[in-house]
This record gives sequence, structure tokens and C-alpha cells, in this order.
Amino acid sequence: MITRRHFTTLSATALVMAALPARAGTPMRVLASPGCGCCHAWADLARARGYAVIVEELTDPEAQKSERGIPLELASCHTIEADGYIFEGHVPCEALEAVLQARPAITGLAVPGMPMGSPGMGDNPSARYDVIAFGGEADTGKVYYRAGTAQPLDTIW
Repeated sequence: MITRRHFTTLSATALVMAALPARAGTPMRVLASPGCGCCHAWADLARARGYAVIVEELTDPEAQKSERGIPLELASCHTIEADGYIFEGHVPCEALEAVLQARPAITGLAVPGMPMGSPGMGDNPSARYDVIAFGGEADTGKVYYRAGTAQPLDTIW
């Protein structure tokens, strides 16, 4: 039998859990290029935000990225798998978290190449570069997030 006290405790617990950010308890698999320090730097930033990060080395990068639906022109040095999405390269955690909360019908996000100032590449919050959504509703690619701007999520289609 649930008493008023149990009900209140359960309700409070549910409210706290609902208020937790998308990252709480989210496992993340980072497939890193062998010997690449910036891949590990990105993983360290994700760990610092509370993600449960496992890092493995890519063994056949082109094939492994292709298997995950990442367009070649959006490729970078590491691939992240989290909660059913793919994140390619130096995607800011804010953009990743927006996807994990909103759950858009896309395959994932990518930051092509290795832009200076991006997470793991200097971590400069004013660095400007585009984060591209791909797959599903984003088709071959649409700007999802503009890093280094005052309103980075204003681009969501």
C-alpha cells in the first residue's frame, strides 16, 4: 500500500529525475583515431560533464564511419555513439545535449574536419564553426548549430 509519505517521496524523486540533464547516466562510446590526442581530449570533456565514456580505437575508419551512415564529406577523427545517435568529430556538448533532449529524426551531428577552438581542439567558446545534422529529416546535411554565436540553436530547421 502506498502511503501519502511514499507517494510524496516517489513524486519528488520523479521530478528530480525529470530535471536532470540529458547526459546524466548516458553511456557514450567514442571510436578514436589511433594515437589521436584530440579524440581523447574530447572524451575527457564529455566525462567532465557526467557522461559514462568508453574509448575504443577505430580499426578501419572509413568502413566504420560508412557503416554508421556518416557521409564522407562530414568525417572527422572520432565517432561517438550515444543514445541511438551518431556524433562525428568535435561536436560541442551543448549541441549533442540538444539532440539527446529533443530527439529529432536524424542520424546524428557532425563537425567536419578538426576546427581550431572546437572541443578537444583548444576549447575556445568563441570559435565559429557549423555543426551539421545528417540523415533522416536532415537528409545529406543541414546546419543544426552555429558554434561561437550568441544564438547557436537558432538555425534549427
